[in-house]
Amino acid sequence: MYMLFTMMNIITCLCVLLSVAYFTLLERKVLGYIQIRKGPYKVGLFGIFQPLADALKLFMKEKINLVSSNSIVFYITPVFGFGLALLIWFLYPSHWPISFVVWGVLCFFCISSLNVYVTMMAGWGSNSKYAFLGAIRAAAQTISYEVMMILVLIFPVVILLSFCWNKALMSFPSIVVFYPVMIIWFTSSLAETNRAPFDFAEGESELVSGFNIEYQGGLFALLFLAEYMSIIFISMATVVWFLGGNGYFSYILLILLVSIGFLFCRSAYPRYRYDLLMLLCWKSFLPFSLGVLMMSLMMLVI
Repeated sequence: MYMLFTMMNIITCLCVLLSVAYFTLLERKVLGYIQIRKGPYKVGLFGIFQPLADALKLFMKEKINLVSSNSIVFYITPVFGFGLALLIWFLYPSHWPISFVVWGVLCFFCISSLNVYVTMMAGWGSNSKYAFLGAIRAAAQTISYEVMMILVLIFPVVILLSFCWNKALMSFPSIVVFYPVMIIWFTSSLAETNRAPFDFAEGESELVSGFNIEYQGGLFALLFLAEYMSIIFISMATVVWFLGGNGYFSYILLILLVSIGFLFCRSAYPRYRYDLLMLLCWKSFLPFSLGVLMMSLMMLVI
């Protein structure tokens, strides 16, 4: 049983890495057609080998040692972020589960809250003013919307009376109870994963790519993979806790649709203003989510 569990975890990690590679191809294709151009189409049929070529290029690039950086923190941070992104995928619910994580939501809160340390250490270890400013801004944004995500996710937990991802997958969609909560969840997910229009951690115009500006080659690839693994996991969490996926085909299709929603937001909306983003969190989303949570608890008691 232990060997089977280990094998399934290894297969899950490999599938996640492969899905991230081709999610980047999907993103470039979707953005290309929205902007009336083709996107990658030279490397292989319809550009199908483009992600593999990009990965090979990144990991084969020359490694440059920064003289004034904190070398230990600089090199450990991408590995730490990549490990966290893979670790959270062990909560992946399935219709044929090998094991159950009964307190899966609490485990998700603990692991996802550590992501802010990746951003902070990457900016501080680089010893660059642009990276440091980007890390400070990204850390404030991540902490703020981490609070929002926790409060919003408690709502379906209360409605479904379960902390387990597998049980939530088999339950009814909580979006039918109060659909604005999912809109807040999706918006908070965009800000938490540093995606446009809330990609202030990588503001090219003022921060020159932000906290990861000094990373190149394989180290940058690890940070890049961690970010996209988080996006796909958040899409899966949206389906599990808000939309429901009782059928295997509908489950995969809904994850794909939510992931494409991240891409459409990137192409449709301009970058927000940072102070307005913080006001949106603390003065709009927070009172609303607290009110909804209190209402759901009162309904449960009644």
